[in-house]
Amino acid sequence: MKITSAEFIKSATDPSHYPACSCPEIAFAGKSNVGKSSLINALVNRKKLALTSSTPGKTRSLNFFLINNRFSFVDLPGYGFARVSLAEKRRWGLMVEQYLRERKELALVVIILDIRRDPSADDISLMEWLEVNRRPFIIVLTKADKISKSRARVRMEGIGKSLGMPSGKVILFSAETGEGKTDVWKIISQLSVPL
Repeated sequence: MKITSAEFIKSATDPSHYPACSCPEIAFAGKSNVGKSSLINALVNRKKLALTSSTPGKTRSLNFFLINNRFSFVDLPGYGFARVSLAEKRRWGLMVEQYLRERKELALVVIILDIRRDPSADDISLMEWLEVNRRPFIIVLTKADKISKSRARVRMEGIGKSLGMPSGKVILFSAETGEGKTDVWKIISQLSVPL
């Protein structure tokens, strides 16, 4: 996909703060520090559209980005080992669940996993929740450049099989090399919403 524009619109912690745009939204979800912001930046050919950090828990709200004035990317707070209080984690969880359940513009959830790690209980819970709530999703395995190509293929097949994901719904990705970028865009372009 040719990116003609990509801009940060706003951060939101409550539905009343969501952008009024009725364009389709692609949400990015995953554990803290798994590479959500790096994936977004790589997809839109920008270095600092979504802020990256080596500190878990950098994203604390839903961040909306307008792409090509036609659809939005939504960077969700990471779950897992972020160094915040349990109360804050619960608040994030409720905020994200409300968005995923109620947002009519949501067209796809991109679940991001680090290829070097097995899916966590939180990852599996999210996938099960999305299936029950009939929200379409794909799996993107980031940091594919950190291991050999042959090992990456074995990991992709193993993770896909363990999650019961069909071929084509698990994508190898590297923000460093650009591997997988075309595959992610291909799925986004096949959504049954006008992009």
